[in-house]
Amino acid sequence: MNERAIPVRRDRVSFPERQDRMRYLARTFGSRIRGRVLDVGCDVCTLRELIPGLEYTGIDLGGTPDLRIDLDATPRLPFADASFDVVVCSEVLEHLDQLHRAFGELVRVTRGELLISLPNCWHSARKPLRTGRGKIGHYGLPARRPEDRHRWFFSLAEARAFAAAQAQEHGLAIEELRVNEKPRGALVRGCRRLLHPRPEAYDNLYAHTLWVRFRKLSTPRSAAGDAPDPARGA
Repeated sequence: MNERAIPVRRDRVSFPERQDRMRYLARTFGSRIRGRVLDVGCDVCTLRELIPGLEYTGIDLGGTPDLRIDLDATPRLPFADASFDVVVCSEVLEHLDQLHRAFGELVRVTRGELLISLPNCWHSARKPLRTGRGKIGHYGLPARRPEDRHRWFFSLAEARAFAAAQAQEHGLAIEELRVNEKPRGALVRGCRRLLHPRPEAYDNLYAHTLWVRFRKLSTPRSAAGDAPDPARGA
């Protein structure tokens, strides 16, 4: 499916805390999140509380997950192919060196839908670069090694291109695209539109998050060379 043919839905919302993002996720996509669900980067498994009745599994490196898994150090998730109706992965991929491999694993273990969110790194860099002071969140050179950081720096347009390329590579259809922009008054938004009339330029500067909901169409080509399923024998 052509990603550009999908209308982009826009929400003016901000996420001061991580739990605010999860509440938005549940409010916006909750009707699609049913059955057996894998929450990748679950932190404290908030989604299980927000959407009751799920057969829920949360994985993460920190927090209080059901399974503690380092995605960069785990070439293959400990789940069989097509184990979950829905896989959720919000604000995780940009933290991984092995981002592309991890995405393939998310596709492998879903049999239905995959929901991801990616940050627009250009948005957080806009003000420091314009004013010549401040810091760019999750980047920079801290005095001590941080526990976590972003491994990739990309614009919203690049995030959309990544999603479209992965859909083509892994046999997915893009069912929904959403862009988040911080709440601002109509006058501010109008001035910004005048300064940056091209939608791509506007989003690269002022949108902070991209959400993509994929639907699995077929077995991904990248899975063809996977090791045989132990249940089937060598």
